[in-house]
Amino acid sequence: MSGGGSINGGGGEQARKTAQALAYLTGFGNEHSSEAVPGALPIGRNSPQRSPLGLYAEQLSGSAFTEPRALNRRSWLYRIRPSAAHPPFTRTDNGALRTAPFTEAPADPNRLRWNPLPDPAPGTDFLAGLWTLGGNGDATQRSGMAIHLYAANAPMTDRVFSDSDGELLIVPERGGLLLRTEFGLLSARPGEMALIPRGVRFRVELLDADARGYVCENYGRPFELPDLGPIGANGLASARDFRAPVAAYEDEERRTEVVNKFCGNLWTATYDHSPLDVVAWHGTHVPYVYDLRSFNVLGSISYDHPDPSIFTVLTSPSDTPGLAGVDFVVFAPRWLVGEDTFRPPYFHRNVMSEYMGLIEGAYDAKAEGFVPGGGSLHNMMSAHGPDRETFDRASAAELKPQKIDDGLAFMFETRWPITATAQAAGADHLQRGYDDVWQGLQRHFRA
Repeated sequence: MSGGGSINGGGGEQARKTAQALAYLTGFGNEHSSEAVPGALPIGRNSPQRSPLGLYAEQLSGSAFTEPRALNRRSWLYRIRPSAAHPPFTRTDNGALRTAPFTEAPADPNRLRWNPLPDPAPGTDFLAGLWTLGGNGDATQRSGMAIHLYAANAPMTDRVFSDSDGELLIVPERGGLLLRTEFGLLSARPGEMALIPRGVRFRVELLDADARGYVCENYGRPFELPDLGPIGANGLASARDFRAPVAAYEDEERRTEVVNKFCGNLWTATYDHSPLDVVAWHGTHVPYVYDLRSFNVLGSISYDHPDPSIFTVLTSPSDTPGLAGVDFVVFAPRWLVGEDTFRPPYFHRNVMSEYMGLIEGAYDAKAEGFVPGGGSLHNMMSAHGPDRETFDRASAAELKPQKIDDGLAFMFETRWPITATAQAAGADHLQRGYDDVWQGLQRHFRA
């Protein structure tokens, strides 16, 4: 058990100082426990007749009570005020946030690519800066996923957010984030990812002047580490590299707007206190952060480029073994040593749909046009692969050991086609000439 104390504090410089001093619990899927005040966590039972220090005991269930133990996600929270003590929620404007089922525009088989989001208006916080690109499934049936981008230049002040529709996997691309959650504090900078479980309330402050990045909203089963199979006991993302917060709390009686995303719409209520008032907790339904550069990349040391599934960090399984509702994949720095091998990713058509984003640098399959903060969508069975310049260069390259360390890219891969929103299909930052990158791939056949 660890203590984190109060989570009071401002943004900017204060947020950076707070982030630098954070302590964490380590391990993925662990039964963590933490208390910010000694003696706040009950011992030997979850809900005693009188909880220590006059706190309220409350269970937050991220899975059904009867799901198998290995899949069960729940945490016990010991808080200053019960979550039930709040006024009614009322509808508020959704802004640029959209939710499945996506029906604004037809599913598009064409290859699509976007430049980064335009800079937002001054005073835009993380929640106001969310912009939905597309997705699939049905949030009310807890299946499928959505892809959002965010651009912000202000902290969330006196308001918090929670998502009843799914968990949020946040991938910063520019500017760091300080995430103040019911469980404590997390810092996520470019090159890291953070996950906020379904229903967990949080507030986002900025570590820099502005921030930009990607969000995968997973409506389905919570993300888990993929099975390793023949790889063995080690490799890919290590459970011990995931970091969960230590308990920290706000004890303030001030007006706080609480925004809840429920069945695709935003609902708001004004509390007379901060709901981030959890003094102690234990359980498995917890937020966490992970450094993508910690990923243990595995690959071929003989020939051929392995399938990109070998780069899976987290997976949300479906009802079909091996077929994910959504996979989170990272293309981290790695060595390429394959002999007689075309080393960039191969030309490909896939039953899965792929959205790729770039955190920094360049991607080894695209010579130009794919920039940090941008993204590409290759829907189910759309043909894609290296552009002409990359193909020509890789086909003639001297095959000596090569270190790929000048970029960091990732992919959200999903079992269903991704339907773009109307705002994404008609966006000014959509690259209308994306197909041109494959023009000029010449006929080399010799009978």
